[in-house]
Amino acid sequence: MVRRRVIIIGAAGRDFHNFNTFYRDNDRYEVVAFTAAQIPDIEDRRYPPDLAGKLYPEGIPIHAEGDLPKLIKEMDIDECVFSYSDVSYQHVMSVGAIVEAAGASFVMLGPKDTQIESSKPVISVGAVRTGCGKSQTARRIIEILMEKGLKVVAIRHPMPYGDLVAQRVQRFAELADLDKHKCTIEEMEEYEPHIVRGNVIYAGVDYEAILREAERDPRGCDVIVWDGGNNDFPFYNSDLHVTVVDPHRPGHEITYYPGEITLRIADVVVINKMDSANPADVETVRRNIASRNPAATVIDAASDLTIDDPSVVKGKTVLAIEDGPTLTHGGMKVGAAVVAAQRFGAIGFVDPRPYTVGTLTETFEIYPEIGMVLPAMGYGEQQLKDLETTINNIECDAVVIGTPIDLSRIIDIKKPYTRVYYNLQEIGRPNLIDVLQKFIREKIS
Repeated sequence: MVRRRVIIIGAAGRDFHNFNTFYRDNDRYEVVAFTAAQIPDIEDRRYPPDLAGKLYPEGIPIHAEGDLPKLIKEMDIDECVFSYSDVSYQHVMSVGAIVEAAGASFVMLGPKDTQIESSKPVISVGAVRTGCGKSQTARRIIEILMEKGLKVVAIRHPMPYGDLVAQRVQRFAELADLDKHKCTIEEMEEYEPHIVRGNVIYAGVDYEAILREAERDPRGCDVIVWDGGNNDFPFYNSDLHVTVVDPHRPGHEITYYPGEITLRIADVVVINKMDSANPADVETVRRNIASRNPAATVIDAASDLTIDDPSVVKGKTVLAIEDGPTLTHGGMKVGAAVVAAQRFGAIGFVDPRPYTVGTLTETFEIYPEIGMVLPAMGYGEQQLKDLETTINNIECDAVVIGTPIDLSRIIDIKKPYTRVYYNLQEIGRPNLIDVLQKFIREKIS
């Protein structure tokens, strides 16, 4: 039998999961390479032999996605598997055109080939775009479950940007674990809010191994909450799937991959940010939900903003720092920092672009649409240094931090600053308590 030669097109997450679940021990295929996009400095590495399995004793090289046409021809590739998320349909099919023009077939793997079964009840939380409020929704669900006396273990969509073998299975139960696992800002933004609320969260590279560890966590496990990312569909078969949509980007719920998948498979759809969205845009989103998934329970919600010290903002010209992926991958031009600054009396915003250094300058060159807010980029030590230098270069009265973590804990901000918090707040009924009470009766009691 001649094995079909495969390239997996990814961004250090879904690509590795697709390999682990479908290709790793599958002798009908030979995965010749991964390609990488979206995340800085992940190409020119290898998927290591310790993770790749017996068919790949030398591991698998990772190349830049820009080399894809050349790789297909030089490596005599039969098919390329698209394996990353939060991209427009136009982007997906543009990559497909590149693949097929080079002579290979263009492939996408679905849930049947990639989802894993758990021995515990699973609630999965996803979104149609990065920055919809998926993480705050997952936190709200976990809080409700914990209030009911249940032991909850969260598992986060992968962000393995470092030593892949060391990151095979990661457990985060206290803040010291963030340093232990050498987390980037993006990782801290997802893990820290869980840790400070008292639940355990797992992540890593090998999501079957992660699931088995989570099921027997030392603190106990009554239910798994899949805290999805990058609008991907869940890695695990779910007993309840919740998808978050964003009326600040009406129409994106039906024009982005795989966001529309998460909408179509949802048992519950949360329309977030209704307090700050245009009512006409909310209605557009409602119509799209009804046309794609009329059986879903729809929950109205607001993203409730609070701020540490409003006096730092009132009457001041401020620098707004926002969650990096929301601005870069999610395409948002404003986030919690801007909304909170306006709400609490800031008189203006400083444009950070004239003050950026190093990798922050490169970020604005790659994503010029970001505009007058500063993304909290921190994929590595150099980016953290560049972020700190850029913030301290900027002439402003104060800094408003809209990231999910305490940024001042990891960089030295030499200006007055205050932090913004945002939590999901359901509006009316049905709400998440209603949904989860039914889930507990049917799946746990």
